[in-house]
Amino acid sequence: MIDIFLSSFNILKHKTVKTNGRNKRKIISDPVYGLITIPNDLIFDLIEHPWFQRLRRIMQLGLTHYVYPSAMHTRFQHALGSMHLMMQAIEILRSKDHVITREEEEGVLTAVLLHDIGHGPFSHTLELSIVQGLSHEDLSLLMIDQLNLAFNHRFDLATSIFRDDYPKRFLRQLVSSQLDMDRLDYLSRDSFFTGVAEGVINTDRIIKMLTVVNDELVVEAKGIYSIEKFIIARRLMYWQVYLHKTVVAAEYMMINILRRAKFLVSEGTTLFMTPPLTAFLSREISVTNFLENENGLEQFARLDDYDIISCIKIWMEHPDKILSYLCKNIIDRHLYKVMIQNDPFDPLLVEEIRAKVIRQFGLKETDADYFVVQGSVTNNAYNPVQDKIRILFTNNELIDVSDASDNLNISVLSSPVSKHLLCLPKEMAL
Repeated sequence: MIDIFLSSFNILKHKTVKTNGRNKRKIISDPVYGLITIPNDLIFDLIEHPWFQRLRRIMQLGLTHYVYPSAMHTRFQHALGSMHLMMQAIEILRSKDHVITREEEEGVLTAVLLHDIGHGPFSHTLELSIVQGLSHEDLSLLMIDQLNLAFNHRFDLATSIFRDDYPKRFLRQLVSSQLDMDRLDYLSRDSFFTGVAEGVINTDRIIKMLTVVNDELVVEAKGIYSIEKFIIARRLMYWQVYLHKTVVAAEYMMINILRRAKFLVSEGTTLFMTPPLTAFLSREISVTNFLENENGLEQFARLDDYDIISCIKIWMEHPDKILSYLCKNIIDRHLYKVMIQNDPFDPLLVEEIRAKVIRQFGLKETDADYFVVQGSVTNNAYNPVQDKIRILFTNNELIDVSDASDNLNISVLSSPVSKHLLCLPKEMAL
């Protein structure tokens, strides 16, 4: 055990990774795809790294299990699934005489494995609550750079692909685009674990229809109906799962817990915190802190869902009534009541609700925001302004899927739809 610990410690200190003669061509049983094969020793060593193993302790769907109880899968599972689909895509493209070298294969597999390495606790829920001004993509890049040093620059090509600096642009599209292996996996996996059948897509057919034209990833015309289903499935999954009003209410409650805890710490209030969380609640953390402090990313890599839940369970008994109220309610699933509509809420109605909350809970005016929360959600299943999904027809013409489709829904789904939410305590009678 000591040897294993020291080996992991050396990796974090940028020492060259050493193999130990173990069989690293493992086969992993996956409920979505069956069997996933680890293709080579480098990928195995990366998966074994403590920073990657941390993804086992990051929920893929944050607090969605408050609505769909079986949605307890992790970022670790998703990353392996994305790698599996990437291996299939590489095989298909090679069969169509598109050149992908062994080095490029290793690079793109590494890039897709690490695409979510920078996610914080509960994935997107607390993305900007833990580290200000840095998305998980930004943190992923910082962590990939450090891992590249730890692995003696074996990830140079993966880093180039991730940053979209590599000449073969279609490799980047396989990792990050509107039809990447990330999206194909999370739709399939999230649909499976939530039980929401509307999210089921045909990943096998979509991947088999991929090809490359002028260094661009495109879809053969025979696959257009599978792409239509993919876009419709994204729209339905966002409304039914990712942006479900109860899920959003739970997320707002969790965000307010961290916001209240951070405020109390700034006021000098004694608060129980796990060591990894202490650094991120006691001060504002930005990209500068990570660049100037070599231990900053290591501290972040020790932070996961377990830290947040452990603290919340302790904070339930804290004398601060706002913090304890929010923590008890998130633990007991006594979530905000949610009102949702297409138009913004009448400011007079919001002020009336705030006034009632202040009176009922005996709050200061400045504390009402912890109990009355306004927000909005936007669903954009396909954005033709971004990296387009192009359909290749037999006459070699390339047409955007929103123009090529004879399904009216696709052109409609190309426009974003926003809805407005108002959250308030369930005890409030309107």
